Amino acid sequence: MRKVLLILATAALLIMIMTGCAQKGTKQVIHTDNAPAAIGPYSQATVYGDTIYVSGQIPIDPATGEVIEGDVKAQTEQCLKNLSAILEAAGSSMDDVLKTTVYLKDINDFADMNEVYATFFKEGSYLFVAFLFCLACEISVFVASL
Repeated sequence: MRKVLLILATAALLIMIMTGCAQKGTKQVIHTDNAPAAIGPYSQATVYGDTIYVSGQIPIDPATGEVIEGDVKAQTEQCLKNLSAILEAAGSSMDDVLKTTVYLKDINDFADMNEVYATFFKEGSYLFVAFLFCLACEISVFVASL
């Protein structure tokens, strides 16, 4: 049975190669001044094929380069504004997000974070994961998406 599956998989791969389906995609780096600049050797986002891979966002105001002051609601809003700006620069929007992961400094902030979060996404249109995470600095929230 394994040999048959291997032969079928090999045949399928050969067909994909012959038809061009297995060609390497192009990678496009995304940058916008409407979100914080990357502070390391990475980009705000990268488009590969039809998928946008967005770097996680913290509540930095792109105009000042500083972490915004305020509670978890204000910081969540800034994270999601940054994410939205990057997606827009990539020709997409929050409506196309498949999954987000939110890291909270204090799990007791979940309800406040979720209240703001719900204003940025259509209900039931994405996967959502929240974790308690010991964040450095003075930030209360970190948002990553795919």
